[in-house]
Amino acid sequence: MTQATQTQTQTGFSPTFTHLVSKEGGVKYPLKALHVCEETFSPLEVAYDYDAIRRQVTRETIQAGPNSIWRYKAFLPVESENPIDVGTGMTPLVKSHRLARRLGLKNLYIKNDAVNMPTLSFKDRVVSVALTRAKELGFTTVSCASTGNLANSTAAIAAYAGLDCCVFIPADLESGKVLGTLIYNPTVMAVKGNYDQVNRLCCEVGNTYGWGFVNINLRPYYSEGSKTLGFEVAEQLGWKLPDHIVAPLASGSLYTKIYKGFQEFVKVGLVEDKPVRFSGAQAEGCSPIATAFREGRDFVTPVKPDTIAKSIAIGNPADGYYALEIARKTNGNIESVNDAEIIEGIKLLAETEGIFTETAGGTTVAVLKKLVEAGKIDPEETTVVYITGNGLKTQEAVQEYIGQPLFIEPKLDSFERALERSRTLDRLEWQQVLV
Repeated sequence: MTQATQTQTQTGFSPTFTHLVSKEGGVKYPLKALHVCEETFSPLEVAYDYDAIRRQVTRETIQAGPNSIWRYKAFLPVESENPIDVGTGMTPLVKSHRLARRLGLKNLYIKNDAVNMPTLSFKDRVVSVALTRAKELGFTTVSCASTGNLANSTAAIAAYAGLDCCVFIPADLESGKVLGTLIYNPTVMAVKGNYDQVNRLCCEVGNTYGWGFVNINLRPYYSEGSKTLGFEVAEQLGWKLPDHIVAPLASGSLYTKIYKGFQEFVKVGLVEDKPVRFSGAQAEGCSPIATAFREGRDFVTPVKPDTIAKSIAIGNPADGYYALEIARKTNGNIESVNDAEIIEGIKLLAETEGIFTETAGGTTVAVLKKLVEAGKIDPEETTVVYITGNGLKTQEAVQEYIGQPLFIEPKLDSFERALERSRTLDRLEWQQVLV
């Protein structure tokens, strides 16, 4: 009797994930803490029984489920009837008006994970799945290699779940993200090196200590959480797929899993199939996937990161090859923008839609703008741009590029002089724009 069958017999819940499989060669593995195929050295991912999902799930059962990622539990690699649920997911899909008008688009939507719970980034999705599976596999200590958001999520959700936690971050991380991890009282290791060096150290630690690293030995389960960003968009669009998505690229996992999520909804009959174009966004200071796309290569050459967009600064992206494959076969694009454009992207989203995003979101908005200006987005297309983190975490990036408060005396005439000065400055700025 398999572990999944035992769970079904004992609890009445029927898991639908069946095994791990290598992305190259299709080699099957048991549902353990494994992430690389020993034969092909390709990543492992979770395989499902889609007939079983089809028997369990309808639009109505999903809508009757919890207001979190766990409404899609049949599509996720967990056995427990009570997964770790901290209210993650079901974030707003905002119909853009002012940003859309500014860019000349008619059907632009913003998937806003800047307000995701509990730590204000999409990483709460993947960590909720990974730590649920970690507990099922018997881990008592969990960890991660992180550029910031993942450390926040792992520390917070581990605290909720009662798991010991030790996270690894680059030593030069933004202070908001460091504080946002330390508050949950994990052990934090600040490594004097970039993310790729942190990740290599974590592989050694995982092999030595037997901890559950969410983005290493638990990666096949962890990455499945990103599919919920595809599921939610399809449901929120009225059980329809968009025409075009624009998402940030770091390791490439988020991008490829949104694609997998759309495909799974088609496979089980929840949405009608249609072409969806996939475009990706990188910062020029760490753009190995965008460079490979531009040069027509099917391989990604690692780079050393040098950008303010630290949360997507992965110089050796594990899923870069698969991101390239998806962009090309869907007639999408992968573009990069410089740090100045990233800052402008943050400001543009904030002043048009009232959403304060971090540097990853600024990168995505800047690439969206770049694609529109290059004629690579049809104004009539239903386009969804993914905003994956909150700007309160990376305030240093924009601190020098925004205005200052007007200091006044508690008197009406002081207020009126300041107001006139403010209006004069606004007029001068508009005149500079017109020139």
